[in-house]
Amino acid sequence: MSNEQLTSVLEMSGEERYDYFLSQVLEDREVWILINSENRFLSIVSDDDGLAHLPVWPSSEFAVEYAKGSDDLTPKSLSLPDFFRKWVPGLSKDGLQVGVFPGTDQTLWITEADELKKDLQAELSSF
Repeated sequence: MSNEQLTSVLEMSGEERYDYFLSQVLEDREVWILINSENRFLSIVSDDDGLAHLPVWPSSEFAVEYAKGSDDLTPKSLSLPDFFRKWVPGLSKDGLQVGVFPGTDQTLWITEADELKKDLQAELSSF
């Protein structure tokens, strides 16, 4: 993906990035997260309301772009079946929401893990 394409997608609105995320994840059958050197995944807690979320991306390029400036974060791929089977129940149990595809404008589509799974499954059924 060229830098221009990357920038173009990152500058989309939160809703447009959410739709892009759904289509790319269904095409590639994987979700991307960031992990640190201790293999712990990045979670972010909002200063406003203390809400914690797991940021996710549709490809490694976007996760790498987000992690620029951090020496300790690297992208990790989660297969869609693993995301559905292991991560969604774990995130729900831990009270973590999902921050879908952060962009350059700092907006973010935050949703429950179960809701994201339902949206992905609905897209899968029409894919």
